[in-house]
Amino acid sequence: MTFLSHVINGISLGSVYAIIALGYTMVYGIAKMLNFAHGDVIMIGGYMCFIATMSLHLGTIPSILIAVIVCTLLGIVIERLAYKPLRSASSLAVLITAIGVSYFLQNAALLIWSSNTKSFKSVVAGVQPVKLFGDKLSISAEAILTIAVSVVIMICLTLFTGKSKMGKAMRAVSEDRGAAQLMGINVNKTISMTFAIGSGLAAIAGVLLLSSYSSLTPTTGSMPGIKAFTAAVFGGIGSIPGAMLGGILLGVIEILGKAYISQELSDAIVFAVLIIVLIFKPTGLLGKKIKEKV
Repeated sequence: MTFLSHVINGISLGSVYAIIALGYTMVYGIAKMLNFAHGDVIMIGGYMCFIATMSLHLGTIPSILIAVIVCTLLGIVIERLAYKPLRSASSLAVLITAIGVSYFLQNAALLIWSSNTKSFKSVVAGVQPVKLFGDKLSISAEAILTIAVSVVIMICLTLFTGKSKMGKAMRAVSEDRGAAQLMGINVNKTISMTFAIGSGLAAIAGVLLLSSYSSLTPTTGSMPGIKAFTAAVFGGIGSIPGAMLGGILLGVIEILGKAYISQELSDAIVFAVLIIVLIFKPTGLLGKKIKEKV
């Protein structure tokens, strides 16, 4: 039962990585850029929820909604101010800008909230864990909530991109931005919407992550952001199902690595597995090879 418990915890952690990875993979798939500030949006979402709960004394749902709204608006602002002027710039310029935005958000949080660690209260605090097999297996409320939310988000996002008008516009821009613009699709609006959705998901991921790991600092989102990007590449960046699969596998590998090999080497194991996968399948598990037109 211990192994099964580790697997469930790994799926829970991987579900958080998957939600964050969805933001990475959507932005890359549609705007063809890597938003390395995405991890810091997680941190901002955590602080917003913390302030709404502890300072404004709001309930769990209103606090989460505030975090999602603030991060959604933040995503739009970041895209408009930092990335929109670089539409035709080189990928290196966009990458450097993304790193700059990341450091800006971290230092802004440091100035506003200081470096002191905040203790984040779980959104399901007080809910008893579910016990199975005669109390031999205990599943925390945080794990159940995280897995359930990730599944709902995955289904909703798949339906949104497949059925809605904006979702179809996103897919069109992803396939060919120039052709989509000729067909009357507002590319700028579509890319802004992508950043908004990704940032809103980052806020939800931040709340779920901090519900299980309660320490909140200005650098809280850095490592989860890197691991979520790794998950997106692992699953096939640009693929929504790939982001989900990559996140879950990454979480399971990390938890099993900590449990059975070494806590200190768990991160190295995760990245080593990624390297091995990319050697044999450079596009990721569910990624598709794109032929460049000359």
